[in-house]
Amino acid sequence: MLIAGGLALALYGVQLDEVVREKFEGQRWALPARVYARPLELYVGRPITREALIGELERLKYRRSAEVERAGSFDVDDDRILVRTRAFRFWDGAEPEQRIAIRIADGLVTDMRSGDNGRDLALVRLDPALIASIYPTHNEDRVLLSRQQLPPMLIKTLLAVEDRRFYQHHGIDPKGILRAAYENLLAGRTVQGASTLTQQLVKNFYLTQERTLERKAKEAYMAVLLDRRYSKEEILTAYANEVYLGQDGSRGIHGFGLASRFYFDRDLDELGVPQVALLVAVLKGPGEYNPRRHPEKATERRNLVIDLMAYHQVISAEEAEAAKAAPLGIEEGGARPSGDYPAFIQLVRRQLQRDYRDADLRSEGLRIFTTLDPLMQTQTEAAIGERMPKLDAQRGLPAGTLETAAVVTSVSQGEVLALVGGRKTDYAGFNRALDAVRSVGSAIKPVIYLTALARPERFSLLTPIADRPISLRVGTQLWTPQNYNRRVHGNVPLYRALAKSYNLATINLGLQVGIDEVASMLKRLGAVRPIQVVPSMLLGSVSLPPIELAQVYQSIAAGGFRAPLRAIREVLNADGQPLNRYPLAVEPVVSSDAAYLTQWAMRKVVEEGTATWLKQRLPEGMQVAGKTGTTNEMRDSWFAGFSSDRVAVVWVGRDDNKPMGLTGSSGALRVWGDIMAEIDSQPLSDEIPNSIELADACGQRDIPFSRGHAGATTCGGGGDSDSEPRGDDAAPKRPQDRQDTQPQPAPPPPRERQEPRNTSPFMSDFYGN
Repeated sequence: MLIAGGLALALYGVQLDEVVREKFEGQRWALPARVYARPLELYVGRPITREALIGELERLKYRRSAEVERAGSFDVDDDRILVRTRAFRFWDGAEPEQRIAIRIADGLVTDMRSGDNGRDLALVRLDPALIASIYPTHNEDRVLLSRQQLPPMLIKTLLAVEDRRFYQHHGIDPKGILRAAYENLLAGRTVQGASTLTQQLVKNFYLTQERTLERKAKEAYMAVLLDRRYSKEEILTAYANEVYLGQDGSRGIHGFGLASRFYFDRDLDELGVPQVALLVAVLKGPGEYNPRRHPEKATERRNLVIDLMAYHQVISAEEAEAAKAAPLGIEEGGARPSGDYPAFIQLVRRQLQRDYRDADLRSEGLRIFTTLDPLMQTQTEAAIGERMPKLDAQRGLPAGTLETAAVVTSVSQGEVLALVGGRKTDYAGFNRALDAVRSVGSAIKPVIYLTALARPERFSLLTPIADRPISLRVGTQLWTPQNYNRRVHGNVPLYRALAKSYNLATINLGLQVGIDEVASMLKRLGAVRPIQVVPSMLLGSVSLPPIELAQVYQSIAAGGFRAPLRAIREVLNADGQPLNRYPLAVEPVVSSDAAYLTQWAMRKVVEEGTATWLKQRLPEGMQVAGKTGTTNEMRDSWFAGFSSDRVAVVWVGRDDNKPMGLTGSSGALRVWGDIMAEIDSQPLSDEIPNSIELADACGQRDIPFSRGHAGATTCGGGGDSDSEPRGDDAAPKRPQDRQDTQPQPAPPPPRERQEPRNTSPFMSDFYGN
C-alpha cells in the first residue's frame, strides 16, 4: 500500500509539474495594450514657454522637489527648470534617466545642459504620457516589472513581513508551519498564517481561493515543485507581478507595479518608505486594509509594517518615526488613464483594427505610440471651451446648443496632433470629428480652383472668370443659383473669385473644367466617401466629416503631395521589440505649381476676402491660408486652413441640423483663429518656388504665374466694388436667401462613375472605397 501510494503520489506530482511548467514558462498574463502620446522633445531653439513645459511635466505626474533626486521630479530655480527624467524604452532605443537644466526665454529653449556634469545636451525626450489602456476581457490589469525594476527596499520589506526564510526553505517552511500552529493553538483561533511567498504565488497563479485541506495540500505540493524547478529570483519576480492588491470597479489590481500607480499615481521606483510600507500592509487583506475605504485600519497596519522594517534594519529608527507621521498620500484616479482624449483614442482604435485582432489588443501587452500632442490638444480644447459659449450667446441660443469638431495635423508628417469630437471633450460618445458627415459648403471651392490651376495652358490666377447669372436644367427643374449677396460682379480675376467666394464665378469655372474633373481631384486629394457628381457639388453639396476634409486640405498645404493622415507612429510588443511601423507615405497627386498658386489665392481669402477677421486675431506676421464654408440656411459653419506646418479644420453646427444663424466667418473661423493663436505654428513662407515667377498684369503687381503658363492674361472688368468682403460669408439679410450649396429642387441621382481605388492606410479603413 505504501509503494502504491508513493507511486500514485509521484504520478500526481508529474502531472502537477507539467501544469507548473506550462503556465510559468508560457504566456503568464493577459496584458492590456498601452497607448502613449507623443514624447515631448526638447532642444535648443524649440518654441515652448515655461508655463507650457511645467504643464507638460505635471501631466506626466512629475513631482516638485527641491532636491530633484528621484526620477519623475522637477523644480523651478529662478530662470532654470531642473528635471530628473524617467528612463523609458522607445521604439528606436532607450532614453536614460538623467538630470537636466533647461533655460527658457521669450518662448524658446535657450540652453539645455546635464544637471550632473554641465555638458550641453542636443536632444532630450521625456517619457510619453500614458493616455489609454485596452484591457483584457476579464478586466485584470498589471504593469509587468523585471527583477531589476523591483526596488531593494520593497523586497527587503516584503520578506521581513511575509516570508523571512524565503531563501532558506524549499517552497514550504516546516518551521513556520509549527510556529503558526503553536500560536493558533494558544489563541484558540487562527492568528498567524504559515504560507510562504511561493505558496501564495501558487494559490494566486494556479488555484482557487477555496479553503479546503485538499486545496492546501495541492498548494504545498505545487510550491515544492515550483521551488525545485525555478530560481528564487524568478519566483519572487512572478509573485511581485501576480499578487492581488485591490479592486478598481470591475478591474482587479495585480502586482506592485500597478498598485503603485493605483494608490499613489507614481511608478514603483519613485516611492518612499511610507508608500512601500502601505503596499506591503495591503497584502494582508486588500479589502480590509483598503486605504480609500478604511484609512484608519490601513494606517495602523502600515505603521506596524514600518516598525518591522526598522526592527529588521531595512530603515533606521529616525526614518521609521518620520514615515509613521506621514499621511497615507493616496491619489485619486491613479493607475487608469484619465480618459481625457476619448475622441483621439477612437481614431487610434480604428487604425489599429486594420492590423490587429481585438483579442491581441486586449492580451498581448502591446505598446502603441501615437501622434497625439497633449500640449496642442489642451490648447485646442481650451480654445473651444472659451469660444463656444460666446457663439451660443451671440445667437441667443441656450447654452450647449451648438456643437463643434476640430482636427489639427502636421503638414510635413501627416500626423494627427489634436482631435476634438465635441464640446464635451472627455465624453466618449458620438465623435463628430470622425463621424459627423455634413455638407462642406464653400470649403470645397479651393478644390475647384486647384483643378483649374492644374491646367496652366488655360488658367492662371488672373484669368477672367465670369461672375454672371446661370441657369441649369436639373431633371425637369431649373436651377438658378445666386451669389450670397444676390449681386453679380462681371468678369473677375480667378484669385479674387476664390478670395471673395463668389458662387456664380465658381460655378462657371467648375463647368469649364468639368464636374467630373473636380470630383476626381477631390478623390485624389484624399476624400474617400462616394461623391454625387452633380452641379450642386460645386457649391459644397458634398458631405464629409472633418477628418476627411482635413485630409483634402493637408494635400493642398503639402504642395500637392498626399500623406495619408495617421494617428500611430510605432507598435511594440510586451518585450519592447518593434512589431509595426506607420511611416510617412507620400504620393504626388497634383502639380506643385498648381498647389502653390492655390495656396496663394487662399492667402487672399485671409488678406482681403471672407476671413479678414484673422488678421486681428493672429499674432502679427502669422501668415495663413484657408477657406470659409457655409451651407444652406446656415446649418453648417466651416473653416479649413493652414500655416506652413499646421493644418486645422473646424466645424460648428447643431446635431439636429437646424439653422443656427452662423456663417463660416462668424462661427468656425472664430474657433479656428483661437486655436491657431495658441498652438505652436510657423507662418507661411514668402519664398517662391523656382518654377513660379512674378509678373505685372493688368495694373496689378507681383501676381505669381507658373513658368509653363501659355494662356492669355486678359483681365476683365467688373471687380468687386464693395468696401467690405462680400463672399459667401457676408451677413445675410434673411437665412432663406441662401442658395449656395444645394440646388432647389433636389438634383437627380448621381451618374455612375469609376473612381480610383483609395489606398490610404488610414481613410480607407473608415469608409471603404
